[in-house]
Amino acid sequence: MEKTLKTVLENTLTQLNETLNNYQAKIQPREIGILKSIDQGVAKVIGLPNVKADELVRFPGDILGIAFNLDVDELGVILLGNSEHLEAGQEVKRTGKIVQIPVGEALLGRIVDGLGRPLDNQGTISTETQFPIERKAPPFIHRAPVTVPLQTGLKVVDALIPVGRGQRELIIGDRQIGKTAIAVDTILNQKDKDVICIYCAIGQRTSAVAKVIEQLRQAEALDYSIVVVADGEDPPGLQYITPYAATSIGEYFMEKGRDVLIVYDDLTRHAWAYRELSLLLRRPPGREAYPGDIFYIHSRLLERSTHLREEWGGGSLTALPIIETQAQSISAYIPTNLISITDGQIYLSPDLYQKGILPPVSVGKSVSRVGGKTQLRAYGEVAGDLRLSYSQFQEVEVFARFGTQLDEDTRQTLERGRRVREILKQPQSQPFSVAEQIAVLFAINEGILDDVPLENIREAETKICQMVTEKLPDICDKIQSGESLSEADKEALLHQLSALEM
Repeated sequence: MEKTLKTVLENTLTQLNETLNNYQAKIQPREIGILKSIDQGVAKVIGLPNVKADELVRFPGDILGIAFNLDVDELGVILLGNSEHLEAGQEVKRTGKIVQIPVGEALLGRIVDGLGRPLDNQGTISTETQFPIERKAPPFIHRAPVTVPLQTGLKVVDALIPVGRGQRELIIGDRQIGKTAIAVDTILNQKDKDVICIYCAIGQRTSAVAKVIEQLRQAEALDYSIVVVADGEDPPGLQYITPYAATSIGEYFMEKGRDVLIVYDDLTRHAWAYRELSLLLRRPPGREAYPGDIFYIHSRLLERSTHLREEWGGGSLTALPIIETQAQSISAYIPTNLISITDGQIYLSPDLYQKGILPPVSVGKSVSRVGGKTQLRAYGEVAGDLRLSYSQFQEVEVFARFGTQLDEDTRQTLERGRRVREILKQPQSQPFSVAEQIAVLFAINEGILDDVPLENIREAETKICQMVTEKLPDICDKIQSGESLSEADKEALLHQLSALEM
């Protein structure tokens, strides 16, 4: 036994010695630069002549940066981490890589930053695939028409400003009037609809992001959601790359044939972060001190949202970018840029908000350039003229304030319009199913609610929703499947509505 053990040990040592004798270390050249200066999230580096655009470089302390300005004498770098410990004269190394983010099913239910690092204290995220954060938008021949609606659960949106899967619909308005609430309600309404949701927070307060995450958790929406965060305390470089990283995560699922909804909250702060970086790197300022390529950073982001043909996966990526206006100025630089990129906008009015009309969606200034083609047929049958009649009511109401004597038809228009406005109000985090929306809109169009006092409209709405769900399940299924309502269906619905005690 001892002899056998000795033989094995000798053979092992002999092989080890042979391996060490035959090993020759390969000499590989490495480019090492020197940190010249550092200032508020950007750095100037010298000595890396062969570095490429958008390549990652590594600073001491494992801080990463993106090569952004490739000047003859120096390199302008966007930092992606805390740079307080960095000092001039330190070494900077090339990595030969571009920024990538892990993608896959393991991200569902998780909260990560723009580099895919977990922020929820639930352990590491193990994925097999990584995508570059910057990817080319699908070419035109890979895209299919937008044909399937994305239900938001909000009556005023689904009936009057519908959104389709694969569309880019801008949510625009002044601060603190409910832009994020509309986006979050849309995420909540995707429960059991096989839609993966991504909430991308850019430059928001930590408390505001935590509130949204708690809403999603309370509604059990985190199970099908991913939260990508770069809060206001993060470096501007991390805020700049975060929406691109979130889009890459969404594209992974889209290419697998899944439907994805992504919310960018908000692109105003994204533009501010990019302007800050550009000015610190001495890029020429233009209108409102923004660099000349400010349009490009958002166009190449939103162009990645689409509906793919079946041979290319068949999935869709629907984008709801949020933009903040100042004093209701939708003609400002960044808002007009985004309006021209997107397929429509949902405009939130401070005047409506102050009157207590929530969500404060201005029907006249809002538009959907694609979603009308995807809208379920029942909406067109019961709410086809609602947008026009509601806009007319708003104009007549302004005129009626002057105390002018009104004829009976005008009075009827005003009374009906006030009830429509009351019906379109909706509490936050209480999405309506398609059948419930159709039943309520049908009731208002047929005059069922004309004699109901305004203060009782909410109670009547609750009764209508309960009735259509419990007593007309077949009609609910027809509406959800996109079929038209037959005359018999309408008569049955009208009969049940007439029997209700409002």
